[in-house]
Amino acid sequence: MTKKQANWSPYDNNGGTCVAVAGADYCVIAADTRMSTGYNILTRDYSKIIKLTDRCVMASSGFQADVRALQKVLASRHLIYQHQHNKQMSCPAMGQLLSNTLYYKRFFPYYSFNVLGGLDSEGKGCVFTYDAVGSYERVGYSSQGSGATLIMPFLDNQLKSPSPLLLPAKDAVTPLSESEAIDLVKTCFASATERDIYTGDKLEIVILNASGIRREEMDLRKD
Repeated sequence: MTKKQANWSPYDNNGGTCVAVAGADYCVIAADTRMSTGYNILTRDYSKIIKLTDRCVMASSGFQADVRALQKVLASRHLIYQHQHNKQMSCPAMGQLLSNTLYYKRFFPYYSFNVLGGLDSEGKGCVFTYDAVGSYERVGYSSQGSGATLIMPFLDNQLKSPSPLLLPAKDAVTPLSESEAIDLVKTCFASATERDIYTGDKLEIVILNASGIRREEMDLRKD
């Protein structure tokens, strides 16, 4: 009789989907609240969005234990920065810090797929999208997680940014108004929830603009 090796993995994928859209003077970041493992729903009310600074928030899907560890590292590094510089990090600086933090762990990565959204020093919306080992890019819109393969083609169709290879370089912001962007994000998730079993229950939307941060919610399918 052949011996069977017990397979154990330090990682899990808890599913869920994140989307971010940057505009001329706003940024919309959204994620669903379902957390799953396999065919089991662990909770229907888990927020995947964390506020890092007054002008920067992060949404993360993947392995939520690694996500929590990553969030704690970023929070402590940001606290040190505030004590040293007497100000909060800008969104592009936080974007670089997140990249460095992920790359530092590249041989045993944080199994988290992040989108970072906020306002830059000029007040323009910015979105940074990442892989698990810190490669990142500033874009006008992005999606990560289990529903990203369903949502990205739709966003490309609606919002396709000009190629970064075109000269002179054009802004990577979407032409939509804030309310149009929020409606588009709601449509994305309503659609993805129909086809992805790991996305659903509730949609949490965070909107950043010159007047601050506000939150909206929308119910999604619960089956």
